[in-house]
Amino acid sequence: MHRPQSTEHNPYFLKYIGLVPEGNYFDLLMQNTEDVVSSFASLSEEKQNYRYAPGKWTPKQMLMHLIDTERGMSYRALIAGRGDSEHLIQTLDEDLYAANAVVNHRSMDDLLEEFAAVRFTTRKLFEGMTEEQTTWTANVTNGRASARALGYMMIGHAAHHINVLKERYL
Repeated sequence: MHRPQSTEHNPYFLKYIGLVPEGNYFDLLMQNTEDVVSSFASLSEEKQNYRYAPGKWTPKQMLMHLIDTERGMSYRALIAGRGDSEHLIQTLDEDLYAANAVVNHRSMDDLLEEFAAVRFTTRKLFEGMTEEQTTWTANVTNGRASARALGYMMIGHAAHHINVLKERYL
């Protein structure tokens, strides 16, 4: 799957797509998956529910945010890749989702298992699309987005949160 053109997404998402290095999409996706798992797994138990400042997410909440966001972006990519360019897809309220996802009782291993399962389905979704289908766009409230732009956003979004994790928690 080729890298998206700048016309295939809202310019805001360049901050995520720009974090994705050049290379084969599926290799990058697998490397990113390993990076997420190793980064979050390396946290001590004391840091897993730690907030570096009031109102900030704990690492467990951050990982659940990655899981929720990947599910939402995968759904958008499915819509785009199936040629539904007209139905308006709403954005997700990340703060609402984080507030309602209770994760402090879950183990980091359990959350990482869920992330790996969601990421596996993301890979299968894109493996099942033709190159042409990955260029098709969905109508999202903040602009049009191609399936492949969403695929690259997922990698970049996870890379962004790995960077935050390293800066604030490791």
